[in-house]
Amino acid sequence: MSTYLIGDIHGCYDELRSLLDQVAFDPARDSLWLTGDLVARGPASLEVLRYVRSLGDAIKVVLGNHDLHLLAVFAGISRNKPKDRLTPLLEAEDADDLINWLRRQPLIQVDEEKKLVMAHAGITPQWDLATAQSCAREVEAVLSSDTYPLFLDAMYGDMPNNWTPELTGLARLRFSTNALTRMRFCFPNGQLDMICKDTPDSAPAPLKPWFAIPGPVSRDYTIAFGHWASLEGKGTPENILALDTGCCWGGTLTMLRWEDKTWFTQPSKRLSNEHENAIAAPSADS
Repeated sequence: MSTYLIGDIHGCYDELRSLLDQVAFDPARDSLWLTGDLVARGPASLEVLRYVRSLGDAIKVVLGNHDLHLLAVFAGISRNKPKDRLTPLLEAEDADDLINWLRRQPLIQVDEEKKLVMAHAGITPQWDLATAQSCAREVEAVLSSDTYPLFLDAMYGDMPNNWTPELTGLARLRFSTNALTRMRFCFPNGQLDMICKDTPDSAPAPLKPWFAIPGPVSRDYTIAFGHWASLEGKGTPENILALDTGCCWGGTLTMLRWEDKTWFTQPSKRLSNEHENAIAAPSADS
């Protein structure tokens, strides 16, 4: 039995299946950890959700910010942006079932035996693991309830950006959601910065990547995360696994086999397909 960890899929279904074919992935024997952002930007979000859901107990997935955006679009709270390419999914006959399955997925995965933690954006250095799990469960409980659209309507926003146990209500849920699904940079005290999207080398002082600030979880666990494609999987400490390598932007889909720490990659088919389509399309002069 092998455990595979894959970065943000973003609707890149063909690349996902090709990557799994490289290792002859067998859901009856192997397990698959997915860092979230299953949907949006790539061409086949519907096929990705159908396939991932079909894997049943073989998968461990966490929700990403684009997955939450899909939930908000489906609930009529956010706009369906053409660049997200979600329309086939939203109009599918099994959309209700897929959305209801998606909103019941967790925001954090923990394997105590492997000392492995996964969250889409990472774990804020202000949290220990018990706090991270508790805050994740609070958000998960709301998302799986009948009142989840009320939370999604209040989800957007950058404040509060500093953790304190005294946070309550929607403010607490919003902080937790931002920390688990949107975070990149923090101030030295761990306070979130929700604005900067630069690479670590170009970020203004005193901002640091969250993983560059020591915290209780990173001290004792390996943390796998996605979300930050511009890292290209590089520049993190040895026990911090940056798995999003920008497949939907023409990069690669990246996978780690946990047991022997072997890496596998699948180049994006997006640019090559667009190039082929451009060649096949008649020119204006023809």
